Amino acid sequence: MLQVIGIKVAYGPIEAVKDVSFCIGEGSIVSLIGPNGAGKSTILNALSGLVPVRSGSIVFNGNDITRMSAHRRVAEGIVQVPEGRQVLAGMSVRENLELGGYRQPGRNVLADIGRMEEYFPVLRQRSRSVAGSLSGGEQQVLAIARGLMARPKLLLLDEPSLGLAPLIVRFIFEFIRKLRDEGQTILVVEQNARQALAVSSYAYVIESGRVVLHGNSEQLQSDPAIARAYLGLSVNGEQ
Repeated sequence: MLQVIGIKVAYGPIEAVKDVSFCIGEGSIVSLIGPNGAGKSTILNALSGLVPVRSGSIVFNGNDITRMSAHRRVAEGIVQVPEGRQVLAGMSVRENLELGGYRQPGRNVLADIGRMEEYFPVLRQRSRSVAGSLSGGEQQVLAIARGLMARPKLLLLDEPSLGLAPLIVRFIFEFIRKLRDEGQTILVVEQNARQALAVSSYAYVIESGRVVLHGNSEQLQSDPAIARAYLGLSVNGEQ
């Protein structure tokens, strides 16, 4: 579904992403893991069209979208749930969902809101509440639901566990598995490597803007270097 071929992204003279390549198959979950500041979120923003690539190419469903505008990428089916949730705090939960489906016919929006409320009953309970009054976990749920309202072919999740309590983190990743089982293609950027590797089939390790390691998620979980650096484990699996 997605091929990223040797992309470079720079902020002025600082090259944040350096010759990164990876691919994502339809119906799979792929994760990007690595330390803070490694360039993971910049890669997502490049895929969304929020930052330009200096060189390289991005191919989505056989079409080169490297220079395509962000709103056209949404129309093509690439939808990002941003880091920090970024709900529209002064608008109601219902209005946030409606805006997520702004490209869809009205009948689809109504049907999809019903589907989101089945996924997340709290959204029905808090439908008229302003989004800024929700808890962090509720805002993350709303942000994911708002992204799904656009009916994405590829869903980009940027740090979905950031700042959430462990119980909510488990719920979020269980829901990601549910989406995978329903056939949704997902790219997850996540500092919580343990959760990311548990939910994905394939993973890429990003350090200093480069892919330094990649492979089957189960294999990476058992890699001693990954265990020490990202999972907090010694070589024999002890904490």
